[in-house]
Amino acid sequence: MGCLAAPASPRRTIHDNDRGYGMTEQADRGAPRRRLRINPPVFFASSALTLVFVAFAALAPDTASTLFSAMQAWITHSAGWFYVLAVAGFLVFVVVLAVSDFGRIKLGPDHSEPDYSHGSWFAMLFSAGMGIGLMFFGVAEPIMHYTSPPVGEPATAEAARQAMRITFFHWGMHAWAIYAVVALALAYFAFRHDLPLTIRSALYPLIGDRIHGPIGHTVDVFAVLGTIFGVATSLGFGVIQVNAGLNYLFDVPTTVTVQIVLIAVITAVATLSVGLGLDAGIRRISELNMVLALVLLAFVLVTGPTVFLLQTLVQNTGMYLSNLFAMTFNLYAYEPTGWIGGWTLFYWGWWIAWSPFVGMFIARVSRGRTIREFVVGVLLVPVGFTFMWMTFFGDTALHMVMMQGLGTLAEAVAADTSVALFRFFEHLPLSSLTSLIATVLVVTFFVTSSDSGSLVVDMLTSGGAEDSPAWQRIFWAIVEGIVAAALLVAGGLGALQTATIASALPFTVVMILMCWGLARALRIESVKRLSLRHARVMPRGPHAAMSWQRRVRTMIHQPKRHEVLRYLEEVARPALAAVAEELSRQGLDARVDRDEADGREWVEVRHGDEIDFFYSIHPRAYEPPSFVLRDTRAERAEALKYFRAEVHLREGGQDYDIMGWSRDDVINDVLDQYERHMHFLLAVR
Repeated sequence: MGCLAAPASPRRTIHDNDRGYGMTEQADRGAPRRRLRINPPVFFASSALTLVFVAFAALAPDTASTLFSAMQAWITHSAGWFYVLAVAGFLVFVVVLAVSDFGRIKLGPDHSEPDYSHGSWFAMLFSAGMGIGLMFFGVAEPIMHYTSPPVGEPATAEAARQAMRITFFHWGMHAWAIYAVVALALAYFAFRHDLPLTIRSALYPLIGDRIHGPIGHTVDVFAVLGTIFGVATSLGFGVIQVNAGLNYLFDVPTTVTVQIVLIAVITAVATLSVGLGLDAGIRRISELNMVLALVLLAFVLVTGPTVFLLQTLVQNTGMYLSNLFAMTFNLYAYEPTGWIGGWTLFYWGWWIAWSPFVGMFIARVSRGRTIREFVVGVLLVPVGFTFMWMTFFGDTALHMVMMQGLGTLAEAVAADTSVALFRFFEHLPLSSLTSLIATVLVVTFFVTSSDSGSLVVDMLTSGGAEDSPAWQRIFWAIVEGIVAAALLVAGGLGALQTATIASALPFTVVMILMCWGLARALRIESVKRLSLRHARVMPRGPHAAMSWQRRVRTMIHQPKRHEVLRYLEEVARPALAAVAEELSRQGLDARVDRDEADGREWVEVRHGDEIDFFYSIHPRAYEPPSFVLRDTRAERAEALKYFRAEVHLREGGQDYDIMGWSRDDVINDVLDQYERHMHFLLAVR
């Protein structure tokens, strides 16, 4: 089976210069856009299961809590080693991909460029990944580890060092490696091989077209439930912190009614952001998040013990790196403790439970980047910011408790972790202002989590469609808010959170399969690249040689669009038709087609279960060089644009122009590429 071939479909295959190869288009291209774009098995099954699950947790919270707690206890005791081993494997896997030759492969066609600048990309990674968690745990977790360490005496210098080492471990590269595995697999198969941007697509190299059947539907339904429950529980618990901030600032009462109102307001803002779309909504709010977070970070660094914080940042990072392997595989087997189940395994389960949501969102915004750039960006940049955040907030809090004798802060954290951040700001200047900024930041983090979660759920339930109607995304944003509110009223949030963690166990197996499928696909692509580079092809005869004078004229001339289209019509299309006719005589399924909208011409040779051959010629516009463009007005630049007749294969643009080639030159080039393709098929059989 050709594991990278796009599945058979009644839809016609087209090849778009901007979107990459292998896109699909409905035969009725001119038909009006549908008002409903769903994958019925996933959409209705997810909706029904959400209703049943939430009703159970809301109507029988005690029973649900008991059941799910028993499940989590069993996983902690019996499957903790599996979690630890799997998460370690995910980190090793993505690092190996980044440093290997696979790192040069793009998440998209070879000619694609990133959709977002580095700044916007990093902001969306940070906001969707764990921004709200830093607000909640930046002060609380180091203090809790300091007062109650897994081993050793509490409230000592060694306990403080261990507290920061553990905090770094829980929020470091392992968490982002989990996200990276899912995001990398989805982005690779969706943008480079034009499979739907859904979890099922990562399994295509293993089960082929069966991803479109019950197995694929089940995987996507599971991902939808994890996303809805993850976002809903975070929204439910998060409003408790927002309520605590408003109570601290404005004496707003801490009641369930207030929290329901907060959920409604946050959901309304998220709905507005969803309606604005990815660029105008999520991207801009994510950038606002980064600005506010940097303001708070700089404020704590300047007003806190600055030199101490810089020292501890260096020391904490060094301790984390030097103890990385020891901490990774430490299960406390020789000194049994329930601590690991409540902390490390809890975190690993939570990151895995969130990985369908965060991974798919990261994939959606990472098109056009190389695997190496992706891994470096996803692993190092957010982790670096997280380490600074945890050090500046956590070590400032530890400094207050250890060296300034503010034991009340530790007591406040132990009593209620939701108010830890606000009690922390009480001991710094401008506490009311910083608490207000922190409250706003918590809200905006929840907005980005809600609207990005809605985007992901909508893509899963619509079969990977990125252009579904806005009302579908709004529908899921409202559902998340309703689920959170219902469970908050019924007291079932705790049970649902525990169930979400327990559900991470089966999805860990899915992630392992995703790694296997991605590794298999990358190996085949590597073989193809080598075969294309080193294969011996039939040389063109001397009759095809171009005189040097003609070559100079071709190099200097900058043809307009109409010239390229005339060339494609008069030379290229007859050449492709001649090749297809001869291949058909030899018993192959070869055909020629064109796109009337932009003039693309292509020949396709289908090989059944093996990977098809595709050769297309695209009219592509370019800006004129600077020595031509002396008038910098936009309309002048548009008038001076020139075009090239560029060759594209299934992998994307090949960066060479055949404008001016003779009919025989084109025929020989097609045969050269086809011979290389046949060499590749032979290599992977």
